[in-house]
Amino acid sequence: MAASLRALLRPGAAAAAAARRRALLPPPRPLPGTRARSAGSPFQYLAVQKTGAAASVGLVRLNRPQALNALCEGLMAELGRALETLENDPQVGAIVITGSQKAFAAGADIKEMQNKTFQECYSGGFLTGWDKVSTVRKPIIAAVNGYALGGGCELAMMCDIIYAGEKAQFGQPEILLGTIPGAGGTQRLTRAVGKSLAMEMVLTGDRISAAEAKEAGLVSKVFPVDKLLDAAIACAEKIANNSKLVAAMAKESVNAAFETTLAEGTRTEKRLFYATFGTDDRKEGMTAFVEKRKANFTDS
Repeated sequence: MAASLRALLRPGAAAAAAARRRALLPPPRPLPGTRARSAGSPFQYLAVQKTGAAASVGLVRLNRPQALNALCEGLMAELGRALETLENDPQVGAIVITGSQKAFAAGADIKEMQNKTFQECYSGGFLTGWDKVSTVRKPIIAAVNGYALGGGCELAMMCDIIYAGEKAQFGQPEILLGTIPGAGGTQRLTRAVGKSLAMEMVLTGDRISAAEAKEAGLVSKVFPVDKLLDAAIACAEKIANNSKLVAAMAKESVNAAFETTLAEGTRTEKRLFYATFGTDDRKEGMTAFVEKRKANFTDS
């Protein structure tokens, strides 16, 4: 199946052009304490670096090409460690997670799941570690090219913003394997696109295109394949230029709209709004506006 999927998408000259454009940026910086894989990187399934003009964006690239970035247990454990490192890095203000042009992630690793029993899944809390992505306080952008299927679609939906390449495909095909989504697919997809489309996707296993995903509200913007990553990094840089402290509050408040009632959500919003008045960055932002200058946020 993986071989047939790989044959569907072939990178073209546009990818080379994007690479040349990215070459004009300052060279990406590795995370503190990490080196290239050939020199003993702790990551086998990821490429992790800091990028952007001020190295304020954490870039995590899923790197398991032979399996179309299928989300094996090792990959997800590494992703959790990478996100924790970026979360604790004061220089990083936002994170981008991406895959390849062929696949963001084609799903969970079915070979790992094939022989699991109910007892193993229940007692071992199978897939609970995936929740790390949704608990990171810094904003995360999913830059999705190619296939985002099953666990790949669920991973994208755990992120705060989804940008898609024009050839991206989204789906929850677990029904075709005799199971259902197990990492939030039935919940986040329904909240994003509504009950009818979510039901259709989950019950048939059918995919939707990037354009259909944007129309349904699953993704915010669609880009040419070769321009997707640049656009996601540019958005992340824009976010990182703001107060990291207040950005975390804003993220918490928006997420409350999905996880609570309207009344509780507005109470959360008001509480966090009031909290900004205890920060130096709120004072600096309003003072800079009145003085007609650019704010100099200190994340305090």
